[in-house]
Amino acid sequence: MAIAHRIYAEALFEAAKEGGRLAQVHEALSDFAAAIEATPELASVLRNPQLEPDAKARILADLAGDEEPLFANFLRLVAEKGRAGEIEEVAAEFERLMAKEERRLGVELTTARELSDEEAQAIVAQIEKAAGRAVEATRRVDPALVGGIVLQAGSYRVDASVRGRLERLRQELVRS
Repeated sequence: MAIAHRIYAEALFEAAKEGGRLAQVHEALSDFAAAIEATPELASVLRNPQLEPDAKARILADLAGDEEPLFANFLRLVAEKGRAGEIEEVAAEFERLMAKEERRLGVELTTARELSDEEAQAIVAQIEKAAGRAVEATRRVDPALVGGIVLQAGSYRVDASVRGRLERLRQELVRS
């Protein structure tokens, strides 16, 4: 994460929080970032270095329309500063700030097979109890794990997979 993304996200976050508009700005930014991701043409225009920042600002102003005023000002500012192509990265950092504010923990559950909803909910409930925070879990399947589970929360990783155990055993045998 570039420092600039963090600075823009923190500035927008603080301004929205002070103005009591955090939920509205969060929704507007999330929706806009999703639209950029879903529209390769828009992403290409915003990242085009040959297009003048003023032209990008006008495009973003047209797209924002009567959107949340703080968010519309943010779009104008990032375009003027030559950062229009980085809105998705700023949105990701803003999402991290929102998760921290709401005491949400993002966790990726990787398993060797698809978990049923009940199994996933039971695992999430255990993590919530241990962490004392609400958990938002994404699920991924990696058959190479053979069995077990790998939990990733930020930089914290717990590997309780068969593949992980075999790798640790291999390393132990190599050291002996």
